[in-house]
Amino acid sequence: MPGTLAHPPTPARRSDPRLPWKEIPRRRSAVPNDRRAQSVTAREVAAAMSTIDRRRFLPRNQRPYARDDRHLPIGHGQTNSQPRTVADTLRLLQVPRGARVLDVGSGSGWTTALLAHLVGSSGSVVGVEIDPDLAEWGAANLATYPMSWARIEVAEPGVLGRPTMGGYDRILVSAAAQVLPQALVDQLAIGGRLVIPVQHVLVLVEQHLTGTVTSRHGTYSFVPLIGS
Repeated sequence: MPGTLAHPPTPARRSDPRLPWKEIPRRRSAVPNDRRAQSVTAREVAAAMSTIDRRRFLPRNQRPYARDDRHLPIGHGQTNSQPRTVADTLRLLQVPRGARVLDVGSGSGWTTALLAHLVGSSGSVVGVEIDPDLAEWGAANLATYPMSWARIEVAEPGVLGRPTMGGYDRILVSAAAQVLPQALVDQLAIGGRLVIPVQHVLVLVEQHLTGTVTSRHGTYSFVPLIGS
């Protein structure tokens, strides 16, 4: 699903557009309750984006543009998100090793693969995609990497996420909701984080024992979240 930077949260340095990629019982997050252990640096996100080749998640006619910092069409009325937007969302999500992650709107499978790289074999990632053909293609793309702890499934009609498997440490949504979907917030574990565009503003939701804390992190352009 597409995501494009519209207005960054802070001014960014000018750079070359061709980037060099070098009701469910609430459970507690299984990731360590240590800020240093949870911290995922920009370097780790960049390493994931260098390791997971965007070209594998693009139609053949779009592969020559894989290093361009822009969203690219993948068919089915969808796009592969702008790399800078993906990097921003992953840094905000702070995905540690061993996390259980839900990827809503997995599209070509690129973000699912990036998340799988970040969590490592001790974690798990499930991507859900509403278009069956796109889900099948995304799953095939994902399978080009030996990451058995990640998979892509067709989303259930009228259901956001995978509530029967809830208690996720991290949830990433790559399409814009009109309002913050409580159905996704309810799928977070205590200590979990949800990153979602709400009316194109990137929103972080942090789940605590005492409730949720939300914050806003810049304006981006995304396709609408179906079912929100």
